[in-house]
Amino acid sequence: MQVISVNVGLPREVLWKGKTVTTGIFKEPVEGRVMMRSLNLDGDRQADLSVHGGKDKAVYAYPFEHYDYWRRKLPDMDLPWGMFGENLTTVGLLEDEVNIGDRFRIGSAEVMVTQPRMPCYKLGVKFGRADIVKQFLDSRLTGFYSSVLQEGQVGNGDTLSLISRDSNNVTVADITRLYARETHDLELLHRAVQVEALPTDWRDYFQQQIEKFKR
Repeated sequence: MQVISVNVGLPREVLWKGKTVTTGIFKEPVEGRVMMRSLNLDGDRQADLSVHGGKDKAVYAYPFEHYDYWRRKLPDMDLPWGMFGENLTTVGLLEDEVNIGDRFRIGSAEVMVTQPRMPCYKLGVKFGRADIVKQFLDSRLTGFYSSVLQEGQVGNGDTLSLISRDSNNVTVADITRLYARETHDLELLHRAVQVEALPTDWRDYFQQQIEKFKR
């Protein structure tokens, strides 16, 4: 498990559907080591903090393995690392293998996986096509967010070392399936609301689904 690209970017204004939009989704690979802090990486910022950023979305990782899927899906598009707005392009770390709450050492930093990435319209801004938002969710190739438990420096080639695995065994992919209601697994819902690393709004949403089972 390894980082193959560290990507950062500052918010910029772009024209989208006749309106000016400010977005931080435009990330570019950087060389050398970068300081990973509690809310973001140095040189990286989010534009709309009401839905992006914060301690539970400090770092976004997207698997290198998914790029092959998108290159087949979008053969006419250039897809450099960072295209999906990820801070870390990784290899060997997929959504159905990573638990919410898993902790990893990356360089001198430590992170904890918190949630899958749910796309917003700004992914459409980045790709120049609104339909990418639905395609992204339908693909279930979400990548995942992490909080930063220990600040430190990260860089290309760093190993992602598993420090501890969350005992509830709820994967990133499980959360996406529950959200999309692909599964109505009550036992999985009960485990999901017990995962302390999962943000409160997610757990509240799944608790509401549990209550519906009782009616």
